[in-house]
Amino acid sequence: MRLLVLGGTEFVGRAVVEDALARGWEVTVFHRGRHAAPPGASALHGDRTGPGGLAALETGRWDAVVDTWSGAPAAVTAAARLLADRVGHYAYVSSRSVYAFPARAGLDEDGPVVDSSPEDDGTDYARAKRGGELAAEAVFGDRALFVRAGLILGPYENVGRLPWWLGRIARGGPVLAPGPRDLPLQYVDARDLAAWTLDAAERSLGGPYNLVSPPGHTTTGQLLEACAEVTGSGAELRWTEPQAVLDAGIQPWTDLPVWVPPGELYDTLHQGDVSRTLATGLRCRPAAETVADTWSWLGTLPEGAPQRPDRPRLGLDPEVEARLLGT
Repeated sequence: MRLLVLGGTEFVGRAVVEDALARGWEVTVFHRGRHAAPPGASALHGDRTGPGGLAALETGRWDAVVDTWSGAPAAVTAAARLLADRVGHYAYVSSRSVYAFPARAGLDEDGPVVDSSPEDDGTDYARAKRGGELAAEAVFGDRALFVRAGLILGPYENVGRLPWWLGRIARGGPVLAPGPRDLPLQYVDARDLAAWTLDAAERSLGGPYNLVSPPGHTTTGQLLEACAEVTGSGAELRWTEPQAVLDAGIQPWTDLPVWVPPGELYDTLHQGDVSRTLATGLRCRPAAETVADTWSWLGTLPEGAPQRPDRPRLGLDPEVEARLLGT
């Protein structure tokens, strides 16, 4: 297979490139040149938001494209139109955020989505991702695949969710652990997302697929306990009832990444139906493996985990944590 990855140097895109290279595929990465492409991939440079930014893609043929774009969908439209006659399959890495909020527990790919268009301005993440889907579909039709990812964790993460938990637990001492301890979580390792996406490209799958683990693939307790084990810090996880956490003014998802208490947001983020994706071969590695590999990767970074400039830094203020725990 000849694969073109639009992006391909960070997190999900990098996982896609590395998996494709491991399969022996011929991989081309189109990016802005801010980070090095994975060894073994050919690199083309350009800024798809600027005039003439796609010039490097005006020649060449590929069997499939994987596009990780998350801004204004006009960039997807431009790339798709340019590649329409020279590419067989277009996989757009979208998001389960495209579903209208709140998404009920058990919602599948046929659920209602936000209103958007390929002309959306990209200021709202959910509308931008839905607009990207529509842009790809307008050009590629049933040759367009929408990879509706949920929470993504794993090595190369540049959002700061699992890296924050690992860093906090590595510091040791009493750690605020938001309950319930047995609360089921739903996420996907970026490498499992990459493997499924490439398999789907080989099979020319089209349309939407919820790309996340089955609900309860792990729990809050299992995830944080795996962090404590792999860091070897001896940290004390102090399990705290959700209402006490909320009463302290602590924000779910941002102050305490990954975690949200039971309710509408929890059902939206951690209770999606993934039967369609499982039926097409999604395989999810154990949470302990994701945690251990992320910790190992962090150990190779002298300057700490990377941070996307368009995303806020996550994590709990140590003073707020200490005040709640009485330490």
